[in-house]
Amino acid sequence: MARLQKRTKMKTAAAVIAGCIILGGTGTAYAANVGGIQRTIQLWLHGDQTTAALDVSDDGTYTLKYSDENGQLHESGGGGIAINADGTERPLTEEELMSEIDSPDVEYEDDGSVWVYYHNQSIDITDKFNDKGICFVKIADGDKTLYLTVKYQNGFSYSNEKYIEPEEFN
Repeated sequence: MARLQKRTKMKTAAAVIAGCIILGGTGTAYAANVGGIQRTIQLWLHGDQTTAALDVSDDGTYTLKYSDENGQLHESGGGGIAINADGTERPLTEEELMSEIDSPDVEYEDDGSVWVYYHNQSIDITDKFNDKGICFVKIADGDKTLYLTVKYQNGFSYSNEKYIEPEEFN
């Protein structure tokens, strides 16, 4: 009888220890993942290389914080989902988010001018729009070439293969 009681106590103790390990391990994994990934990166903003704090979340979004040349703090963000071949949605990966951050940007200035910014390039495209409000811009950066299609105040799209037709986006 004493042997049976000792064996039962040992099994109970082992079960409690195993439960604590599982619970503790799960808690640790969760805690390590709560804040997402945060790092300091160098990126191109308005033709200037800038240091920014990048916070990548597990839900496929990011927040970017940086100071401009006047020391004013700015915050922007983005992200989204990707659709797998089987039709299921998933958050964007860090690599996909970095590709989004490293993409061209089109800005409409207060003076009426329109600019494309990509890496160290600032291109004034104000006078390049056709009568339908469409502009096609070829951007060369080293061995990389991008074909940018801009709809005046209605979005833009780019490809490294060809110009995207305006009807294909927005």
